[in-house]
Amino acid sequence: MLDAFKKYQAQTTEHPLGLIIKKAKGSYIFDDKGNKYLDFVAGVSANVLGHSNRKIVRAIKAQASSYLHVMVYGEFALSPAVEYCKKLSEILPEPLNSTYLVNSGTEAIEAAIKLARAYTGKTKIIAAKDAYHGNTMGSLSLMSFEERMTPFEPLIPDISHIQFNSEEDISIIDEDTAAVVLETIQGGAGFICPDPDYLKKIASRCKQTNTLLILDEIQPGFGRTGKWFAFEHYDIQPDILVIGKAMAGGLPAGALVSSQEIMNTFSQRIPLGHITTFGGNPLIAKAALATLNELIRLKLPAQMEFKERLIRRELQHPLIQEVRGKGLMLALILKDSTIANELVIRAKEKKLILFWLLFEKRAVRITPPLTISERELLKGCQIIISILNELNKAVE
Repeated sequence: MLDAFKKYQAQTTEHPLGLIIKKAKGSYIFDDKGNKYLDFVAGVSANVLGHSNRKIVRAIKAQASSYLHVMVYGEFALSPAVEYCKKLSEILPEPLNSTYLVNSGTEAIEAAIKLARAYTGKTKIIAAKDAYHGNTMGSLSLMSFEERMTPFEPLIPDISHIQFNSEEDISIIDEDTAAVVLETIQGGAGFICPDPDYLKKIASRCKQTNTLLILDEIQPGFGRTGKWFAFEHYDIQPDILVIGKAMAGGLPAGALVSSQEIMNTFSQRIPLGHITTFGGNPLIAKAALATLNELIRLKLPAQMEFKERLIRRELQHPLIQEVRGKGLMLALILKDSTIANELVIRAKEKKLILFWLLFEKRAVRITPPLTISERELLKGCQIIISILNELNKAVE
């Protein structure tokens, strides 16, 4: 299987982790040899309710027996998609009440850029240095990491960058700016949270200059930080909200949410301004609805503060310089990149799944399912500490 995986399936790196997966349930992944791995990654924040959640599986089976794809997005009224958009509007503040369903977070970013330019009539987009919004051409254009961008140039023009959390850079936002695109919490850069008033000052400047504020909540959304969406921690709201990852509990989904006034740009001012064949797919929408209903029923966002405190209490070690993030969107910042790399590799050997971040090489992500138990969190933390103790002895 592993040989075929490497031969026939295009790879993203030369050395993938390469587990051969047999099944996954709850907080655990099982390989073809029967080994049981505690999952502290959750499909890079996607499996918000854990693996093979019965409510999601039941919803998928029920929808599959009724109908799957029937028409391109926006032409037929499909009850799973309509119900999902309505339910989502109930947990979001006004005027974020119009949802455009797409296939992924990066497609949602692409659509948000188009929407901002079309609505404002301006072309300049401002993003943050060390941002990560996806890998399609528009999303890639928002990046500042030349090593990843240069091979694909020319990218889309009129993109400028500001330093995240730099108040001095806020003045770069001007009357010619169509949109500022920010991750509410920077992901690939190392789970960097905004300073207390930073986003408020960004939002204020955007209002002064008639600039749209686009917040990327692809990772922190759906309760992971202790609020439904991370922007709620900072007493602001975006003009366009971009979501994905956890949205459908493990199935591919994304969306952008805005006011009807702004979103109508795609249907009234520029008909077919964004089109997608499989966005709003009924099977995916039904899974998304089941995911949202279960998050509400279990009141999972409210449990994140306790789980974060537990991790911060348990993961104290000389090799850990800092624990960044909020809720169950946490990153261990290790003493150096070698230690971070060794921690991930050795954790796999000890049946714990950890993973890296894109740009901050000293970081190891901790983004388990929100349903993970206190016992499972303690078990994972104990494995991490035992590995760091081994590494610390090797350093000494």
